[in-house]
Amino acid sequence: MTGPTVLCHRRTLLRLPLAAAVALPLGVGAQTALAAVPPEVALDLPQGQALGAGRMRYLLWDVFDATLWTLAGFRGAQYFEHAFALELRYLRRLSGTALVDSSLQEMRRAGSLDASKEAAWTAAMQSAFADVQPGDRITGVHRPGTGARFYFNGRLRASVDDAAFARAFFGIWLSPSTSEPRLRNALLSGSAP
Repeated sequence: MTGPTVLCHRRTLLRLPLAAAVALPLGVGAQTALAAVPPEVALDLPQGQALGAGRMRYLLWDVFDATLWTLAGFRGAQYFEHAFALELRYLRRLSGTALVDSSLQEMRRAGSLDASKEAAWTAAMQSAFADVQPGDRITGVHRPGTGARFYFNGRLRASVDDAAFARAFFGIWLSPSTSEPRLRNALLSGSAP
């Protein structure tokens, strides 16, 4: 997903040509550095382990590092059936409004957002996403069949009890129709097919 990412999509981020966005897998050293289990992941996924990680880069700017935390048996093709956490560690300053707007844009692009849900999903994301500074983390925890929880720097910020929202939101990064297939591949690199 390029970015919205929890959130920031490249079009919203810098309004520059799309061809310049690149998602890079993190090297072994970077993955090891990110492998310390964040407290919110330990709370919601006590046996969680880092499955894959990647960096979202737009032109010359590093936007965020992403790590996917999963439990044993996770299958990327059925991501929506599993509990997992997606941690985004921001490397740039971004407004919460930009995060919400880019997430909505990506959900629309994937065809998973209809007008009847847009207002509720917008409100849910506005509650979940604060302005971010370099070093801030937003962690989304997928709760299959239930919804999602969102943490800002380890503190619970919002719970969204809507399984359709959770599937569409995490699909920004994990769905085969993501606009950032390289980042998806990096995040799912340790996944069973």
